[in-house]
Amino acid sequence: MKKVPAALAAALVAVFGLALAQTPAPSAPRPAALSDALPIPPPPAPATAAAWILMDAASGQVLAGDNIHARREPASITKVLTSYVIAAEMAAGKVKADDQVMMSEHAWRTGGAGTEGSYSGFPVNQTAPLVEMEKGMVVQSGNDAAIALAEHVAGSEQAFAALMNAYAQRIGMKNSHFVNPHGLSAEGHYSTAYDLALLGRALARDFPVAYSYNKIKEFTVGPITQPNRNVLLWRDPSVDGIKTGHTANAGYCLMASAKRGDQRLISVVLGDSSENQRAVDSQALLNWGFRFYETHQLYAAGKEVAKQKVWKGKAGEVRLGVAEPLLVSLPRGKYAQLKPTMDVPKTLVAPIAKGQRIGTVKVALDGKVIAQRPLVAIEAVEQGGFFKRLWDEFWMWWDSV
Repeated sequence: MKKVPAALAAALVAVFGLALAQTPAPSAPRPAALSDALPIPPPPAPATAAAWILMDAASGQVLAGDNIHARREPASITKVLTSYVIAAEMAAGKVKADDQVMMSEHAWRTGGAGTEGSYSGFPVNQTAPLVEMEKGMVVQSGNDAAIALAEHVAGSEQAFAALMNAYAQRIGMKNSHFVNPHGLSAEGHYSTAYDLALLGRALARDFPVAYSYNKIKEFTVGPITQPNRNVLLWRDPSVDGIKTGHTANAGYCLMASAKRGDQRLISVVLGDSSENQRAVDSQALLNWGFRFYETHQLYAAGKEVAKQKVWKGKAGEVRLGVAEPLLVSLPRGKYAQLKPTMDVPKTLVAPIAKGQRIGTVKVALDGKVIAQRPLVAIEAVEQGGFFKRLWDEFWMWWDSV
């Protein structure tokens, strides 16, 4: 029988031993509750909504939903994407919070007080600071403000819609298309419950200042004070957004978000039967999610998860990690039952670049994979010298015969 070289044996012990050591342990152990052994009850499905979803904001996992990829008119939830585009363009230095935004005659006539939709009340042919105009769009759901902002940022609604679609694709909204910044019914203007949940998650994560405007309960323009149409802001102190919507075609819609402790959930209800029902349905989904699910970060970005033997390198091993944090949402009380596995090649040969994908880490619960991320090299391994490469070549040959 061929004898395994001592160096190889040590490497195998190091890799597999470390992989076992990476099994997550609860950061704050608690005694098992009797209810932990019980199945999670079904979600409170909105009976009158056309589509709905509940998503964990940190992990992006869908906790419950129905018709989540069905195309629907998003109505004024569209303005969440308008806010995202404005915040992104502001971060790029293309517009500023104190820019003077003109309420053009087109914006006023198309979305102002003389129309059937909601309006902000900024006077026609006068300017207001961009941040104030944006609050008029977010809090009062002003269609006029959305048009004025679009014209300021991109020159026209059509040009702004092109920006909206570009940013939507970047967010991952693969089944959405927008033709205006406000959400009034128009051919080719649609999204899905899943895509809109991704949008809400992205706004809260990427632009918290812009997101914070959504929790303002009322806003005043001149002599007119209007309340935020999201009644959950008054009913539940953990709710801090995001946006309502309603048209005859879209029905009553609500993208809601709440944060309790470190956990944030996002619900989207589309095509509901009334203003009150969309709030009741959203509240029920949020309560259910917070009661029965929890979210944990298993691995931080750029931190060592495992080590792997490297042949023909200046270093004998490479440290592996994840490029993005690996978070999971799971039923409460199940954290200690998570089972991580790592799929890595048997043989790695230098050179290895920093960030190079090496394998995959998967996390399973009750035999089902609930999350996975690529394993990448968190440091480079340069090629070794001539004699090191020759020596390793011999042992690689020995190992293969």
